[in-house]
Amino acid sequence: MPSTEDRIQQLAQEHLDVTRALDFDAAFGDCDISSMDAVAFIKVLGKEFGREITPQDFAQLKTLRGLVNFLESDAG
Repeated sequence: MPSTEDRIQQLAQEHLDVTRALDFDAAFGDCDISSMDAVAFIKVLGKEFGREITPQDFAQLKTLRGLVNFLESDAG
C-alpha cells in the first residue's frame, strides 16, 4: 500500500495543476495553489482518507508534511 505522502502526491497530480513533485516541507502559500483549489483538494483528501478535514484544521497545518502527520494521526 502506498504511503500517505505517495497518495497525496498522486492525488495532487490528478486534481491540481502540479507538474513536478511537491515539496512537502514548503509552506502552503509557496505552493502556487489557489485557495479555491486548496478547498476542493482538501475535500478530495477527506474522502480518500475517510477523515473530515475542517477549514479550522487546515488553517493550523502549515505544510503538506503537517497534513500528512494530521492524516496519519488518526490512522488505524
